[in-house]
Amino acid sequence: MRRRVASARTSPRAPKRARRSHAERTAETRAKILAAVVECIDAVGFQRTTAVEITRRAGVTWGAVQHHFGDKDGILLAVLDDSFARFAARLADVDVEGLSLERRVERFVERAAEHFASREYASTFEILLDHLRRDGARPETSWQLAMSRAWDREWRRFFADARIARRRHAVLQRYTIAVLSGLASTRLLEGPSARIRADELALLRDTLVRELRGR
Repeated sequence: MRRRVASARTSPRAPKRARRSHAERTAETRAKILAAVVECIDAVGFQRTTAVEITRRAGVTWGAVQHHFGDKDGILLAVLDDSFARFAARLADVDVEGLSLERRVERFVERAAEHFASREYASTFEILLDHLRRDGARPETSWQLAMSRAWDREWRRFFADARIARRRHAVLQRYTIAVLSGLASTRLLEGPSARIRADELALLRDTLVRELRGR
């Protein structure tokens, strides 16, 4: 008996888990809430994405949501910010040094198309549509400005050597967004059976290569 007691006393204890900081807990809670909004819009649609549904999926109280985001509009704008941050991160992850123009265009369109085909983009699309439906309402100017600057920054990083006018760069940026968002809308309308529009993406790539060469 004594041997067993002694053995129990000397057996190594499981290491204690390091306590997370307040900032880590806050970031985790915010991420859970944002993920719940995206999941909810994807599963039941924007109109049925209620406060009750968000808190149920996130596993938090509405008080916690208000603490982090203020109200439902605050959450939705945070989803927009998070979605575009993910998009910018996809592009920023590409090392363009030494790549040919064709390869840079290919990587840019590939990464951008991945984002526009994601649940995050589908959610932001519905959120923006709701803003536009409201009388006199428009998406936050600050968000639009930040998005535009981030998009332009990555575009310039990929295609800084293109010898075309700045105005032409802006036209090509808007054209690229229009094509990708249009394909994303088609994908949403087609539902789960939607196919990848490889031919359309190839045409976009060819157009960008030609235009960025100044032809």
